[in-house]
Amino acid sequence: MSALPVFVDVDTGVDDAMALVYLFASDDAEVVGIASTAGNVGVEQVCTNNLALLDLCGVDVPVSRGSAKPLTAPLRTAEDTHGPEGMGYAQLPAPDRRLTEYDAAQAWVRAAREHPGELIGVATGPLTNLALALRSEPALPRLLRRLVIMGGAFDYRGNTTPVAEWNVSVDPEAAAEVFAEWGGSWGGEPPAHLPIVLGLNLTEHIVLTPELLGRLAAAAESSSAPMSPRDDPGTRSAADNPLIAVLEDAMRFYFEFHYSQSEGYLAHLHDPLAAAVALDPDLVRCRPTTVDVELTGTLTRGMTIADWSHRWGREPNALVGVDVDPAAFFERFIARVGAFAKRLR
Repeated sequence: MSALPVFVDVDTGVDDAMALVYLFASDDAEVVGIASTAGNVGVEQVCTNNLALLDLCGVDVPVSRGSAKPLTAPLRTAEDTHGPEGMGYAQLPAPDRRLTEYDAAQAWVRAAREHPGELIGVATGPLTNLALALRSEPALPRLLRRLVIMGGAFDYRGNTTPVAEWNVSVDPEAAAEVFAEWGGSWGGEPPAHLPIVLGLNLTEHIVLTPELLGRLAAAAESSSAPMSPRDDPGTRSAADNPLIAVLEDAMRFYFEFHYSQSEGYLAHLHDPLAAAVALDPDLVRCRPTTVDVELTGTLTRGMTIADWSHRWGREPNALVGVDVDPAAFFERFIARVGAFAKRLR
């Protein structure tokens, strides 16, 4: 099987890091570019995290710096969720690599033009860079083979406000522009070419537990110690595999955050699901619909609305994920990342 060219836009971020590692571990993917987006942490830290992950994984991919702030709103970050540097308790050596001379919006367009009709785009952070790319190249939707977006919450609670999901909430204007452009750019293209949108209603079914993380360490033939909410906060990984150690240190912070929110000692792997679906859309079941973003509501700004009943009379602009098999996802994730980590020993 020939590898599919993949361009990733991330705000790394614990689960963004897991998504990147999944793609690096997948023989059917060739990551051709990484765009750094301000979101979970500031854009400079995101760039550092992305470059450091490349060093850790022994992968060479161009990394581009994106906008330091949303299109119009002030930037909000999520160190309480992802740690002060975005990687939980994991500490990565300072990278020696350099960023590209062109920015993230240009990187989107360059990658799409270099792989016309073949490029798969994955966006797991705020959509600022993608919105700017669409402004400079309105034909971008037709140049992509597929786009997968992790964002929104459809008929489901938010995780930032009662109704808004984090990525969309950080830059709702960018999300609104992206959905508007896709709605206006396809011009009769069949729904299979619409972006696949994975909201919290789907991604919160992808629940990583300490037991599953232990299975990942076993697949990598790494030493490991079971994690528990009874452990001291910040207990460091006992893994002798460098990648597994980083992932365990990152995930412990994520487990502790979810535990502090009374969700259990677990973590939702929003972004790795998007990476997996980018390579195999059959992992999820989707429904075509028209998606828009609320920008002015006092209580509802950042809410994503799906017009399931076709009340607006507009053509569908998204394929919204509505069903997933978590066991199938984790089987694939553990097999791929475990084998990849084993090779890095």
